[in-house]
Amino acid sequence: MSKGKVLMAMSGGIDSTMASLLLHEEGYEVIGITMKTWDYESSGGDKKETGCCSLDSINDARKLAVDCGFPHMILDIREEFGDYIIDNFVDEYIAGRTPNPCVLCNTHIKWEALLKRADMLDCDYIATGHYAQVREENGRYVVSKGLDENKDQSYVLWGLSQDCLKRTIFPMGKYHKKDIKQMALDRGYVELANKSESYEICFIPDNDYRGFLKRRVEGLEEKVKGGDFITKSGEVVGVHNGYPFYTIGQRKIGVSLGQEPTYVIGINPDNNTVTVGTKEDLKELEMLIRNVNFIKYDAVPDGLHVVTKVRYKHSGEDSILCNEDGDIKVTFQHKVEGIAPGQSAVFYEDNDVVGGGFIKRK
Repeated sequence: MSKGKVLMAMSGGIDSTMASLLLHEEGYEVIGITMKTWDYESSGGDKKETGCCSLDSINDARKLAVDCGFPHMILDIREEFGDYIIDNFVDEYIAGRTPNPCVLCNTHIKWEALLKRADMLDCDYIATGHYAQVREENGRYVVSKGLDENKDQSYVLWGLSQDCLKRTIFPMGKYHKKDIKQMALDRGYVELANKSESYEICFIPDNDYRGFLKRRVEGLEEKVKGGDFITKSGEVVGVHNGYPFYTIGQRKIGVSLGQEPTYVIGINPDNNTVTVGTKEDLKELEMLIRNVNFIKYDAVPDGLHVVTKVRYKHSGEDSILCNEDGDIKVTFQHKVEGIAPGQSAVFYEDNDVVGGGFIKRK
């Protein structure tokens, strides 16, 4: 007897493929779907297609679904993706912030598109290959870390709504990556088990975001070049190539403050300045978070103790949350390095995601 019908997001990689196989073996009726988000030819880069949405990956997903005996379809969401994700990506850099398009894509594009098609196909659930877990507790659907700490992807899921989570399955959450690879080998998928993984942004396959911005925004380079590198005190110490081409924490920027390494510590689009300083200058005790979405609770009281991560690979820092005019103020127990406006901050209680949002300012 079927456990229900699942619409499985398949990228062609090992994680989503094995997730679909495990669901199939567990008795779910699986329908595979692969989303085409971007035309690689229009990216302007020179790297071969390797991303999650490339033609090769789409073909791999289709073949694996057919081999396993369940249907597969391709969903073209290039228009929605371009209008929302890519435009936002460009706008954020022009505003002097550092965007995280994968978080935005999960929250506003992929889950919404999956749920819409799931309803059309009478599917009970949707599933992805993310290394995370979800459970129902106290009337809320709670995201928690995947069992494999090295592969945990709960950080990129903070924006999901309760409506999305109540119908989501994460088959990979209870496994370690090495076990998934072994499962693939045991089932004869040697090429899949050894397939290289893509970590670059799907619409920038050559990983050159500066080149992408220059191609996307006509005349950008001429407009922003020639601004000043300044210190915290306002002293001009050099000339830069344009503020959108720098990120917080960046080194090797063509200017030095002496024997200590020099980093980008601030970006001001209003006057086209890039502030530089030492590694110690990168550290902050507080930050403000906007567009907050709570998962474990519907709201948080002032003074809640959590561990906050300010980037995907950040181990997290003990902190206290306070509400502030619709935003959340985060106060760290110890200074945190490299807080970048536009990036995501995610709050944890043990392994549970309390919520998250975008860093507004330091």
